[in-house]
Amino acid sequence: MEEVRSSSAWVANHSSHVTVDCSGIEEVAEAIKDSIPKVEWDFEGIHYFDNGPLTVQYLFVLDALNFCFWPDKDMSYEHLASGLKEALQNDKSAFDADRLQKYTGPELRKMLKWPRPLPLEDERVRLMHEVGLELERSFEGKASKLVESCGKSAVELVALITRHFPGFRDHTVYKGHQVFLYKRAQIFAADLRGSFKGQGYGEFTDIGAITIFADYIVPAVLQQLGVLRYSSSLTSSVENQSEIGPGTEEEIELRACSVYAVEKMRELISKKSGKQVLSVELDLWLWSVGTQCPSLQHHRTLSIYY
Repeated sequence: MEEVRSSSAWVANHSSHVTVDCSGIEEVAEAIKDSIPKVEWDFEGIHYFDNGPLTVQYLFVLDALNFCFWPDKDMSYEHLASGLKEALQNDKSAFDADRLQKYTGPELRKMLKWPRPLPLEDERVRLMHEVGLELERSFEGKASKLVESCGKSAVELVALITRHFPGFRDHTVYKGHQVFLYKRAQIFAADLRGSFKGQGYGEFTDIGAITIFADYIVPAVLQQLGVLRYSSSLTSSVENQSEIGPGTEEEIELRACSVYAVEKMRELISKKSGKQVLSVELDLWLWSVGTQCPSLQHHRTLSIYY
């Protein structure tokens, strides 16, 4: 996770299109220092939970597919989470490793009760196959074995996931420097913690090492809060809903500057309140603010990473 922090800081310090506003960070930190708005992990009631290994399997499949909903204006994370939950309730073997390797696009659509092709459907199916194959090859077909092998370390879990599953290798090159973001690998650790309430499969001794999960909602909320400022060309791209290519300077800056800004916010709130503040808690709060704001304008990038 140190690579995520340091490479995001490097981007923020060399950014051309996104500026981190220290006064904006100060204002937000001052406003919430005494009471970070608490958001329950499953506040929508959309996730599968049975307090056992099947929940871990569900969350890993969910986070393998948790990206790029915006091209279909009717689709959201909620549809994916609740659709997979219902599929598992109807058939407990739906996410067995051998079955994950065989799903087709139309079958995934049917599982989610979606009437048309999903955004990046071929990539979603490819990632289901990848997850099934590698779980079978290295972890006895079970995501719970993957989690057990990390020794209650969220950092080790992220390292294991990115080592074994190429579809989670969320890194890129910016102005000649390698940048690491690892959104979906980190969010799996956070989802385990939230789902199991920090116990059993959700117990991590180093959860404070996890950063925020750089997606398209959090940067938009940070901009609205005055924490991020965009160049006029980037503002125009976002407002006009123009697509921003994956790996472009603008796209990397939006994500990396969000990580950097929230790390600075977390440090400042900790200093002001004298209490440990977790990035995962700040992320959940920012994300919940964004999802409850229908007019929120976010950048649009076709990506399997978020």
